[in-house]
Amino acid sequence: MAFVKILKNTAYFKRFQVARRRRRQGKTDFHARRKMVRQDKNKFNNRKYRLCVRFTNKRCICQIMYATLKGDICVSAASSHELANFGIPMGYKNYAAAYATGLLCAR
Repeated sequence: MAFVKILKNTAYFKRFQVARRRRRQGKTDFHARRKMVRQDKNKFNNRKYRLCVRFTNKRCICQIMYATLKGDICVSAASSHELANFGIPMGYKNYAAAYATGLLCAR
C-alpha cells in the first residue's frame, strides 16, 4: 500500500482564513476596487465620484457614489422605473432606458 499524505488536517483548518463576504459571493473585486478608489496624494480630502450602474430583472438603477472609510455614500440615484413619470413609455431595461436613466441621475 502506498503512502498517502494527508493535506488538510486540523492544523490546516486552524490557520485557514475565510475570504470577505462580498468576495465569496462574487460581487466585489477588491483589487479592481482599490485601484479605482485610490487617489493621488496631492488631492488630499477630495472626493472621487463614480457612476454605478446595476441591472435587475426588471429595471436599470444608476447611482453616483464616492468612497469613504466607513463605506460608500450615494449622492444621487435614479431608477428606470421613474421614467414613466416623465412620459417615456418603453421597456425599463433596454439600451435607451439605460441612457435616459443616466441622464435622469445626472440631473
